[in-house]
Amino acid sequence: MEFYSMMESTCTKILMIFVKNFLIFLKKGHKIISSSTLIPNSDQTLLFTNSGMNQFKNIFLGIDKPLFKRVATAQRCVRAGGKHNDLNNVGYTERHLTFFEMLGNFSFGDYFKNEAIQFAWELLTDVNWFNLSKNKLWVTVHNCDGESYDIWSNQIDIPNEHIVKIGSNTNDFCDSDNFWQMGNIGPCGPCSEIFYDRGDRFQGGPPGSLEEFGERYVEIWNLVFIQFDRQENGRLLSLPMLSVDTGMGLERITSILQGVNSNFSIDVFKKLISSISRIMKINDIYINRSVYVIADHIRACSFLIQDGVLPANEGRGYVLRRIIRRAILHGKKLGVNDIFFYKLVSPLIKYMQHIADILHEKKDFIAEILLSEEKLFQDTLKRGLELLEKQLIRLKGNCLNGEIAFNLYDTYGFPFELTQDVCLKRGIHVDQEGFDQAMLTQKKYTKELNKFDISYEKLSLCNVSSIFVGYDKLICKSRVMALFQNNKSINKIYTKEEGIVILNNTPFYGESGGQIGDCGQLNTISGFFQVSNTKKYGQTIGHLGIVNSGTISVGEEIVAQVDQHKRKCISLNHSATHLLRAALSQVLGSHVTQKGSLVNDRYLRFDFYHHATMTTTQMNTVENIVNEQIWKNAPITVDVMPIELARNSGAVILINKQYDKKVRVLKIGNFSTELCGGTHAEHTGEIGVFMITKECSIAAGIRRVEAVTNNVALSAIHQYKMLLKNIFQSTQSDDKNILSKIHEFKCRYQKLEKEIDTLRNQQIIQQSLSFIKDVYYIKDVRILVKQVVNMTSKTLFNMTDCIKHQLKSGVIVLINLNTNKKINLVVAVTKDLIERNRINALSLVHYIIKILGGKGGGRPDFAQAGINNMATTSKISIEVNSLLHNIL
Repeated sequence: MEFYSMMESTCTKILMIFVKNFLIFLKKGHKIISSSTLIPNSDQTLLFTNSGMNQFKNIFLGIDKPLFKRVATAQRCVRAGGKHNDLNNVGYTERHLTFFEMLGNFSFGDYFKNEAIQFAWELLTDVNWFNLSKNKLWVTVHNCDGESYDIWSNQIDIPNEHIVKIGSNTNDFCDSDNFWQMGNIGPCGPCSEIFYDRGDRFQGGPPGSLEEFGERYVEIWNLVFIQFDRQENGRLLSLPMLSVDTGMGLERITSILQGVNSNFSIDVFKKLISSISRIMKINDIYINRSVYVIADHIRACSFLIQDGVLPANEGRGYVLRRIIRRAILHGKKLGVNDIFFYKLVSPLIKYMQHIADILHEKKDFIAEILLSEEKLFQDTLKRGLELLEKQLIRLKGNCLNGEIAFNLYDTYGFPFELTQDVCLKRGIHVDQEGFDQAMLTQKKYTKELNKFDISYEKLSLCNVSSIFVGYDKLICKSRVMALFQNNKSINKIYTKEEGIVILNNTPFYGESGGQIGDCGQLNTISGFFQVSNTKKYGQTIGHLGIVNSGTISVGEEIVAQVDQHKRKCISLNHSATHLLRAALSQVLGSHVTQKGSLVNDRYLRFDFYHHATMTTTQMNTVENIVNEQIWKNAPITVDVMPIELARNSGAVILINKQYDKKVRVLKIGNFSTELCGGTHAEHTGEIGVFMITKECSIAAGIRRVEAVTNNVALSAIHQYKMLLKNIFQSTQSDDKNILSKIHEFKCRYQKLEKEIDTLRNQQIIQQSLSFIKDVYYIKDVRILVKQVVNMTSKTLFNMTDCIKHQLKSGVIVLINLNTNKKINLVVAVTKDLIERNRINALSLVHYIIKILGGKGGGRPDFAQAGINNMATTSKISIEVNSLLHNIL
């Protein structure tokens, strides 16, 4: 409580609530666990971390064993995609946020309903804690959960009229608002929700009533009792380990405790909004809800970037880009056309002091990403307005097709709201239904992100635990504990059969942490098993391979021997990977965070967050730093210590990964200290030499470096030397004049290319002029439809341009038959005909495609199409003439 007293005089009120929540659960024997990142570490089915239980999912599923029986967290959450998406509600309701913090307490096989309900009631009502009026609290329970009802009624002594039983919506027991399930199968159970009555000045009835969707009764806490395992047939089996998962939104409970009607009126938001209004120079901030949107979105964007999400055109990066652009558009609604969003990072850190400390280190990087994205969006808006303008010029009538509006939105990122605004000023209606239909069509092809994809067959391997002894030895005696084929347990594997061998102890390293699994051999009296890979299945290490001779049986004694040469090469590359990470952080900045890695016996690969291509100088500097560390022959040591001690020692810890109570800390001289479970060299000198072979982008904001070490690096150097020797011989040069020779060849080539282009253009002009004699009229318009053979796209464009210059006014259609017998055509229309709305090239191409089939596109003045092979050039000429007669 001394810590609490100290904080009381210095922090915001929201921090007081934050601290009180943790203090009570510390007193109740809970371990306080840090928030996981917004990127779910072990769940690819989730776009973002959206609840407190996400980081404990594998514990509920029985894959991982809990390190602590009781834990409490304040989990950062984002609900802006997938099953839980509140993005479009933000700013228009008092309670919805894209970014929020979820307070939660969890029990893994320890306490259950009675203690969970008692803890919740004490925190909410005790005078030392939240001190809410008991008369204002209501609860709901599943109508079949008599145990929870009795606890609330008899032990808590809440009035029965304040306890609402919520039944199933169908005959399915699980189909109820008061039943929680992880997915269609797996852990699930009834829940009890706690509501706060805000008084009769608000509309709405109590939970379970017809008026429950009003603003009067606010859900503040959900207590989930995980007691069943739902089978595929719908049957509920009792779980051997009963667990508790609770969640209470920090911002929502703060609004109740501070007596305000909106999340945006709590102290932390009020100060942030006030600062935003000064930076953006706007008034009436509490009248215009666009400020609410901007305040929420700067929180979501900053923490997403902090946790490794960068703007992109798909996945998490696409959602981040949408949030950034939505905030910028709301700035424009407020009349702010200058770049502003990146400036809001500083006040965010200042006023969200209870968690924003983690943003300090990346403050400049976050601002830089937001600034870059805002500039990009300005360009997008400019381009979108130009494209929209072209569509409106061609528009017949006063309604813009919804598919056109959707194409601007989906392909070019031009917001639908802006399309509506531009059209409204010109008295043009936008086809909302067409836009919505196009959006629905696209969503049909989007994968669902709200279902857990768990293969329960693989979990059968987790029944046997394996002890890894391969840090100290590469050969050991062991015993066969289990055998598997096609995920089924068997007793014996025969000659030439593949399978998985489980040992009680093994020197083989199971694939993890980016390091590939070991290979080698298992020998028994009766057989020989060739191990091609080693993998981890929960607590089990599986040896994958084939029986080369004899048989392998459960219970047999065995000698397990790792391929020593391959393990040595892997270990050298793994140590080099740690040196590379530290060097990249030193050269590029502290924002460099590992996104992924691969360590095998041939090379190493390291993926990391960085927003720009590495320069040659930067790559050379990184190489030099790593090689300097290698040549120092620094010792590589490993210490096993408690996670907190490792954290305090300055070890690099991946914030989106769960660790055991004790961890392995790898220290390379005074240069690198990281948590790592892999295998390594004993001294850096063993690595020999380090060379970067590739640097590239693999996704928006994610770079990849590939490198080689030791003999593989020497081999690469020899190859480069041989390549240079061949270049010297081919160019009759040496290392002193090679660049001047290459420059000489380049100049000569460019000169010849220019001469060829000149001759080609002269030929095009001559051929184009010869076409003029074939020009004819349809009504008062000059028409040229001509068949040509084997022309390139560039030649066709230049030819139509030349003919347009000669005609001054007219329509040119060139039908090109390629040597592969594919037909493509180009259509060009002079400017005067487009301006008079007589005809345009793109429309004509679309008409031709409808009749003859194929694909095409372009602009009003120039368009092209590929025609189906069934059509002939003469048939196309006839159809084009017919169309021109109809159109003109």
